[in-house]
Formats: sequence, C-alpha cells, structure tokens
Amino acid sequence: MRLGGAPGRGKPAGRNYRVLAVAAAIVLAAGIVGAIKAAGAPPGIMTASSFTCADQGAQATTRVTVASANRQGTGDDFAAIQDAIDAAARRGGGVVALPAGTFLVSGHLVLRSNVTLTGVGPATVIKAGPGFMSAQGPAGGYPIITTAGASNVTIADLTADQNGGTLGGNVPARLTGYAVEGRDSRNVVINGVHVRNPFTYSIAMVGSEGFCIENSTVRAGAPGRYNQLDGIHILDSSSGQVINNVVQSGDDGLVAHTIGAPVHDILYANNTVYGGSTDDGLKLAVGGFAVYNIRIEHNDFYGSATGVGTAYYDGGAGVLRNISVSGNYIHDLTLGGTFPAVEIGGAGRRGIVEDVTVTDNRICAAGVVAVQPGPGNSISGATGC
Repeated sequence: MRLGGAPGRGKPAGRNYRVLAVAAAIVLAAGIVGAIKAAGAPPGIMTASSFTCADQGAQATTRVTVASANRQGTGDDFAAIQDAIDAAARRGGGVVALPAGTFLVSGHLVLRSNVTLTGVGPATVIKAGPGFMSAQGPAGGYPIITTAGASNVTIADLTADQNGGTLGGNVPARLTGYAVEGRDSRNVVINGVHVRNPFTYSIAMVGSEGFCIENSTVRAGAPGRYNQLDGIHILDSSSGQVINNVVQSGDDGLVAHTIGAPVHDILYANNTVYGGSTDDGLKLAVGGFAVYNIRIEHNDFYGSATGVGTAYYDGGAGVLRNISVSGNYIHDLTLGGTFPAVEIGGAGRRGIVEDVTVTDNRICAAGVVAVQPGPGNSISGATGC
C-alpha cells in the first residue's frame, strides 16, 4: 500500500516514544515457523475454533443451476454465472453453486442480496479471461466478484484468479476495484476464498458494515510487475472480523485504512501473514478519520519490515483510539532489529493516540515495540526467543 502524502519509511530515530527493547538473537527453525499452537500455548496462532464470525451472510438455501457453463477454462462463462446470480435474487435469494473446474469470465460478477456464490473449494476457479479488462466494475476497477451494495451475501469455497501474470493490469483504474470486494454492503461473509495472481488488493471491504473474512488465502504474484498488492484491506468499514486467514502479500498484509469514513470495531485474529519485504504485516493507515476499537490478537507476522505499523497521510488528523495488540508472534522481519516490531503513532501524526495496549507478544529477530505517548497507552509482557 502506498499512501498519497505519506512519509517515506525510515529508521525511527529521535522520536518521543515509550520504547521496550526486545532481545532478538534466536531465529526459530524453519519447520517451526507458522506452526499451529493450541489455546494456552505461547503467543501466536491458536486453533481456528478460538475465533468465529459474528455475521452469517446469506441464509437462503434454494439452489440455482448455472446453465451452459464450461468448466474447461475455455470460452466465456460470465453471462452464465451472472444470470444464475440474478435468477437467485429474483426468487428472494439462493445458492449459486459451481463445481470443480476453471470458469473464465470477461466481466465483473455482481453479487445480489441474499445470494451465496460458492464452489467446492480451491478446485473451483473463477478466472479473469481475455476480455476482462475491456470494461470496469460498477464502482470502477477490475473486481472478479463485487457485492456492489448488496446485503446478506456470502462468497465461499472458490479460487478467484485475477490473471495478473497474463493480463495488462497496470492501468489507471487498477486500485479503484479489488479482486474480491465487499462494497457498500452489510452482512458480508467471505469464507474459504483463495485469491491468486492479483494486480490489485486481493480481498477488500469498502464502505461496508458487518462482515467476516475467514479461512481464506491470498498469494501475490511474482514481485516486480505490480506494486501495492495488499492482502486483506479494510477501507472505511466497520464491525467485522478478519480471522483464520493465510496471507502472502507483495505489500502490506492486512490493512485498516481511512479515506472517507472511520474504521472501527474490527478484529484481526489468528492470521498467518507474510508481508512485503519493505512493508508491514498489518498497517493502520490513518487520514482525516479515526481508527478505533481495533483488536490485533494471536497473529503470526513475519517476512515484512515491521510487524504492526502506522502510516499517516492527508495531514494525519485522525485519532487512533483503543487499539489492542496482544498475543502475537512477530518474527524474522526482513531488516531484523532495524525497524520496529510494533510501531503505533509516529511521524506525520496530528491526531491523538490513546488507549493503546501492547501486551504479551513474542518478538524474535525483530526490532523494538514503540508506542506514541498518550493517555492509557502501555506496553507489557513482551518476550524474546
């Protein structure tokens, strides 16, 4: 993620932080990195059942057949899948189920209220076809699937392949739509969705309320062709969970980002996140609106420059309030101890930073934990290797 007006990344020197130094002399063996730990184990990933969705998505169960779809990865299946989605919506809701196979689409699938779009798992692949770039989605950009104002929707058990290795995705509107997006919607569940070959953010919630992104995977393509390949990006949205996901990002792995509205009441938990080598595992991106009531718990952050970081832009007047960073395992960062493991607040800040608690995190082969001074801010319980 690149922010207009954001300061460049630099070594945090001379800032008025409360800082806790953490020993980082031991690097875990490769076979242990990312290992699942049961509840009650040291900080890091827990059993998936420890965190569950509050939102339920679509509840209608009537199945709608996708007629004339070609699962062989030839032709164009956009109309067949969209027609089935629209037919389900006309009935008041339903389930559009795709079998295993590769379904090429020349357009941008628009989900409707009370509709589930599902496959049978990673073997169901919806892939951007040769004509995919000829038109944009309803709100711009090039989503494979968008909710576009729908409510009570579910996207589940499929692979969304944006085909960035073949298509010319470096176009001006690239970052106005995202590979799989909940947009201007309520009660959205994205469960078991696997994004491959993106040329934009992989999974995003935009201007939405009440959502859950769970059990999904993101894998950015080969480095160098595209920048700003954020993994799971929460923009101007609230009241959601990002849980039990695996992210391999070319930029920031997870993001809470304000442009036109606050981001609040979000749980990021039990995610395994390999961030971009010069970016953050999780970024709090603060503009003119507040970021508050954010819980960052029991995640595994590695491979990025910083585990949990903050960036300010457009004057940085937004408040950071009630941010909890607890029980995470932050390790093997690309620059070792040069950049912080956790950095809340800092350069470019104008808004208040308060009620930030950083507790009981395990920090290995990473830098310090740094929190801007403010009411209720505290650091405690960090351990090394």
